[in-house]
Amino acid sequence: MPAAITVHAPATTANLGPGFDTLGLALDLWNETRVSLEGERIVIHTHGEGEGQILPAGEHLVVRAMRRVYEVCGHPFPQGLHLWAHNRIPWGSGLGSSAAAIVSGLLAANALLGNPLPSTELLLLAARLEGHSDNVAPALLGGLTVSLFQDEQVLVRPLPWRPFQVTVVLPEFSLPTQVSRRFLPQQVSLSQAVRNMARAFFVAQAFAEGDLTLLRQAMQDELHQPYRLPLIPGAQEALAAAQSLGAAVALSGAGPSLIAFSLPGMPPVAPPMQEAFARAGLRSRTFALQIAPQGASLRFQTG
Repeated sequence: MPAAITVHAPATTANLGPGFDTLGLALDLWNETRVSLEGERIVIHTHGEGEGQILPAGEHLVVRAMRRVYEVCGHPFPQGLHLWAHNRIPWGSGLGSSAAAIVSGLLAANALLGNPLPSTELLLLAARLEGHSDNVAPALLGGLTVSLFQDEQVLVRPLPWRPFQVTVVLPEFSLPTQVSRRFLPQQVSLSQAVRNMARAFFVAQAFAEGDLTLLRQAMQDELHQPYRLPLIPGAQEALAAAQSLGAAVALSGAGPSLIAFSLPGMPPVAPPMQEAFARAGLRSRTFALQIAPQGASLRFQTG
């Protein structure tokens, strides 16, 4: 029986309003990836999200991440590899599908090589592949994290949090992160930077205390949301609809999904958010989630 690795990696949401490229949160929506060393070529099977969308092995993020670990460790990449991906995280949704794929590949390759790389090195490799650390940090560590990727180093810390109900509404609209970043300003005023910095601190404190009122007040942004929301039909109206019911709402990552935080007993926010998107001509789907306290994990099997 050939060696095999199964990795479970969580969805993540980044920014959380004012925490642009720094705050990230793991969610209990999981991709399951199984990697087996067998055969004489790379074979990829995809089920769930992304099923039917065939990517060459050289472009598949799990395989690319695995190759990077082998390169760093100075080992030739296996010629025979079977990969089964059961994806529950929608692609291009703002829920960290690329971070989950990268983390899955890094952990699988590292385990197959006997775990030569420490978690700090894996996080750095993940940030390099992703281009930023806000999604990969919670994908690896779980919970709420703050991170900074700068000068080829990642500074990261887990932050305390208390549970909220999490509702994600994903419209059928394509907004790749690399596209939405083109609409962001290259410079902001000092006063904008100060306000965003203060709000990011308050977001962290609101999660630590479980204070939804504070989270609603703090989850405003002046760096990215004012430029991204207008790109998504119905998004501003959907955000306002959830806020009117008392939820704290933000774009999830670069969008197009919106993420709303609420408490038990509050009115459900998904229906009015979906209605807002429908009025703009977009169908949508919803995910009722919880914060995931743990990050990616793996199981190693040998024959």
